[in-house]
Amino acid sequence: MDFQTPIDRSATSSQKWNKYAGQDILPMWVADMDFASPVSIMAALQERVAHGVFGYTDAPDSLVEAVQSYAAQHYGWQIDTSWIVWLPGLVQGLNLACRAVGEAGDEVLTATPIYPPFLRAPGLSNRSLLTVPLLQKNDSWEWDFAALEAAITPKTKLLLLCHPHNPVGCAWSTEELTQLIAIARRHDLIICSDDIHCDLLLAEGLKHQPLATLDAHFAAQTITLLAPSKTWNIAGLGCSLAVIPDPALRARFQKQMAGIVPSVNLLAFTAAEAAYRDDGIWHAELIATLRANRDILLAWFAGSERLKITLPEATYLAWIDARALDPINPLPYFEALGVGLSDGRDFGLPGFVRLNFGCPAVTLKAALKRIESLR
Repeated sequence: MDFQTPIDRSATSSQKWNKYAGQDILPMWVADMDFASPVSIMAALQERVAHGVFGYTDAPDSLVEAVQSYAAQHYGWQIDTSWIVWLPGLVQGLNLACRAVGEAGDEVLTATPIYPPFLRAPGLSNRSLLTVPLLQKNDSWEWDFAALEAAITPKTKLLLLCHPHNPVGCAWSTEELTQLIAIARRHDLIICSDDIHCDLLLAEGLKHQPLATLDAHFAAQTITLLAPSKTWNIAGLGCSLAVIPDPALRARFQKQMAGIVPSVNLLAFTAAEAAYRDDGIWHAELIATLRANRDILLAWFAGSERLKITLPEATYLAWIDARALDPINPLPYFEALGVGLSDGRDFGLPGFVRLNFGCPAVTLKAALKRIESLR
């Protein structure tokens, strides 16, 4: 359980590290941590590999029970077995939601800045994309509920929600989620909520509350996407799930999967169950490490005149206002100094960049030292 010693990933075909292969650039872009997963997950995988037979595999009943137990304990959510649809990735879930709700030519609404697949999924599904900007208030962000509701038309059928939000790091409050439900109810919208970062809460005292748990009647108008991938750093194995309480909506979602979406592989099921059954010690140390890294960032940016950071309540992602460097594309300034970040334009907000601080403190400090001249 060492979160401070860097691990060499250069020879592992890592997307994160391959992007800048052969260049002296620290990759801090894609949401992929540079930490080893819990020993419990590695042990479970080794035991499964030792069995030696890798045939087609269904989701084990024990995995379903692990998810249900975890959700009940951590979110106070009682998930019925029939609600669960297994997926090889969360992005597939976003695209399936767009296809399952409404018809070709209908509209999908979301708030920017937002994780790039939110912006791509509607068009890939023959839907039109509607976006409403979040409001930046001091060091945080909030919903513009009036603008959100004003954007809705009779063709708007689906609202894509990111909770907690990637990239601004907000953990939406009960009051904010309740307002979203009220708007969705008035306009008969389905809400698809991406909760993939929900176990990465950094602000003290926070507890994740799935939107579907706030209103028993409105739960029928929800699709909740979950995955162990970000929290336990197992994204490369590919295991996610959609929780869809309404049978008719679930059937439409599953119909869109037929013949296209592959099954989850057996090692992914194995890792997912081990993650949801882990004793929590590794996770607690991860959160402590991420909080310490966040504090390093906040102290560094407090001394900056040109760069401003959003205080992330959740996730290991820092959203940085770099418009003083370039109002459209400040990313080359960072790359030129040896730090590779995510481009804000991909999230729908030029002039910003996103930094992944899910890494040993020594790596984070090295990156900040490289960009010292930008302060």
